[in-house]
Amino acid sequence: MLFTLVAGRKGAVFGVRGVSAALLIAMLAGCSLWGGGSSKPVPADLGANIAVLGVRQAWTARMGSFAGFPLDIHTAGNVVTVASSDGVVAAIDARTGVDVWRAALSEPLSAGVGSDGKSVAVVARSNALIVLEAGRERWRQSLGAQVFTPPLVAGGRVFVLSADRSLSAFDSLTGRRLWNVQRPGEPLVLRQSGVLLAVGDTLVAGFSGRLVGLNPDNGSIRWEAPLASARGTNDVERLVELVGRTSRVDESICARAFQAAVGCVNAVRGSVTWTQPASGAEGVHGDGDTVFGAESNGTVTAWRRSDGSRVWTTDRLKHRKLTAPLLLGRSVVVGDDAGLVHLLSRTDGSPLNRIATDASGIAAAPAVAADTLIVVTRNGGIYGFRPD
Repeated sequence: MLFTLVAGRKGAVFGVRGVSAALLIAMLAGCSLWGGGSSKPVPADLGANIAVLGVRQAWTARMGSFAGFPLDIHTAGNVVTVASSDGVVAAIDARTGVDVWRAALSEPLSAGVGSDGKSVAVVARSNALIVLEAGRERWRQSLGAQVFTPPLVAGGRVFVLSADRSLSAFDSLTGRRLWNVQRPGEPLVLRQSGVLLAVGDTLVAGFSGRLVGLNPDNGSIRWEAPLASARGTNDVERLVELVGRTSRVDESICARAFQAAVGCVNAVRGSVTWTQPASGAEGVHGDGDTVFGAESNGTVTAWRRSDGSRVWTTDRLKHRKLTAPLLLGRSVVVGDDAGLVHLLSRTDGSPLNRIATDASGIAAAPAVAADTLIVVTRNGGIYGFRPD
């Protein structure tokens, strides 16, 4: 039986097999992840919004709810692809906000969206991998475990990272299973998006606290690079899953280990470039110079990509339950639990602008397509913003 608890920004949701509710609650009671005492942290006062960088709303669209769903906004060219927790999948023109296509799968989803610009892959809560093309279902396959990481569609294949720490490859045209590998790990499962991406001819996946490079043709392991190790006296304290999003620049991949560390790996050599202790639950983003991330207490930090040294940190958004960031031009963009989108200076973290949405909370890390900042809210709002 799978037992779940909620904490953190949306919050961090866990599953564990074979542990009673009373025991699990007792375990969590002593964990610093949730903090002590009954008082709720007060979000930092934002003060007046002085718009240093002009931004305007270009369009808005709506879908079903994104609440409780580990959504990854997929962008390719001018198209944004999103999926709602109730099973609606849509490709939207980022220039206009108009649907390219929209499909209702009539069943709730647990992971999405993955796409190569042609095939779109999502996973249903029934553990079905579903692949669509132009809004029509092409095929589906039953999976042996739950999935919370969006499938990766690349090289004519669909790769799926499951919660039981198995990784499978399917033919994107026929749905035929090509291979499957199983990895060991801790019994506790983090119910949010993990790490799965392609780097050249290597498939890179996050397993526990490690980035692992695999041969995409057969799943054989090429290298392993540890960013964090499991520590502690119980399963909660030992949880070090890697979480999306990641920052990739050429062969460098930077990622976060849940509540443990941030670090970068050379995906050609399979070697760790650096790691730094960090207490965040959401992924990172950046460029060739800097990596940015938000800690669980709302502190935003910039690390130098070459060596991991700290460039700056700001607590202006403390306790505002932030998304993973997006580096966009001169801005580091994060969303918060009140539905606000914050643009911070990439140079020092100072505020550049603040944008309001529908106040239901930002549901996923912001994305960009066609020079448009894309933001989705828990109540199903999809917003396109452009420089003014």
